[in-house]
Amino acid sequence: MGMQPDQAPRRRRQGPATLRGKAIPSTTTDQRLLDSRGPSDWVHTDPWRVLRIQAEFVEGFGLLADLPHAVSIFGSARTKPDSEEYVLAERIGEALARAGYTVITGGGPGIMEAANRGAGSTGGVSVGLGIELPFEQSLNDYVDIGIEFRYFFVRKTMFVKYSQAFVVLPGGFGTLDELFEAITLVQTGKITRFPIVLVGSDFWGGLLDWVKNQMLPAGKISQEDLELVHVTDDPDEVVDIVTRAHETQARLLEERAAQDELFREGGNGS
Repeated sequence: MGMQPDQAPRRRRQGPATLRGKAIPSTTTDQRLLDSRGPSDWVHTDPWRVLRIQAEFVEGFGLLADLPHAVSIFGSARTKPDSEEYVLAERIGEALARAGYTVITGGGPGIMEAANRGAGSTGGVSVGLGIELPFEQSLNDYVDIGIEFRYFFVRKTMFVKYSQAFVVLPGGFGTLDELFEAITLVQTGKITRFPIVLVGSDFWGGLLDWVKNQMLPAGKISQEDLELVHVTDDPDEVVDIVTRAHETQARLLEERAAQDELFREGGNGS
């Protein structure tokens, strides 16, 4: 015999979710919210993490929304202040700030500190996007606007959303991660094409040779993909590459807007 109406499994709606039978909790959502007793494990569950992630996006967007044109600078946190690479990063930060760009870094020591320091030395805006790590690493003293993130992917979104170029100095796995993500996003058209500049031809030369001699002949990338990346050792050339790319992009946008306007006028005339 089929199930009688009074034998139907219990059912409860909880917002967009539907629960039946044994899946129905013994208390309601309001009860669990308002009851101060019981375990606190719920603050470590995935639904609660979603709210934290949302809060990080809101905080980041709110803090950075009014930034002028910005360039993100990446490189090793292990770079010493008395090294040539530190001095080079400082000069790049200063040159970009003089050209009117906000400088964004990961907010830590090494290359990041140097770039923030250089930007601040000439009155530019210096931003640090920090990350919670197992070892203590606070924002460096040269950050004007800073925020600490729990989640790497939220932080990465901020770098991409508020930067018009990436400048990458010698670094480790974290630097490589940022570099290849940027190349991938530009290559696949997920973001508007912007310049990616590698600083340090000796450091990056072996990697680029491998890309050209292995990936390209194997058909894994195209010749056009190689043109996404620029290499230089000169701070002034970094600025030149970035500004020329933005001038070209602005011109293309103007031409596209003019074409759209002609199309609209033609449509109205018909």
